[in-house]
Amino acid sequence: MGVGDKAPIFSLPDINGKTIHLKDYIGKKILVVYFYPKDETAGCTTEACTFRDRYELFKKAEAEVIGISGDSIESHTNFSSKYKLPFILLSDVDNSVRTSYGVKSTFGIIPGRVTYIIDRKGIIRHIFVSQFNPKKHVDEALKIIDELNNE
Repeated sequence: MGVGDKAPIFSLPDINGKTIHLKDYIGKKILVVYFYPKDETAGCTTEACTFRDRYELFKKAEAEVIGISGDSIESHTNFSSKYKLPFILLSDVDNSVRTSYGVKSTFGIIPGRVTYIIDRKGIIRHIFVSQFNPKKHVDEALKIIDELNNE
């Protein structure tokens, strides 16, 4: 998947086991769909907490943040509760959504850390890849959302 492509539509369970459908957000909000390696690891916790600390900025910009990893619903529930994460976490246990977005592994073993900005029409407008700079994903997302809102 690249910039300008239609974002692959998916449905995955959230921390309450409720199925979240990407198509329900198309036409309503700008989406920040971020794939991360694993709950409770240092980089992923930093990234999630940075999204949490700036979540109000995303809401003001009429954007929704969706975090996706291969962890179980139970793992996500604990992670979300421990760090009081206000945004959506989805469980992609078979990594089918990660695969449909073409998220590559780092060193062939660590699931990739990639953020996609999807506009209200469902088009991927920006992709940011950085395994080792988790906070920059949040800065990049806010910058691109601001640009999209000013088009």
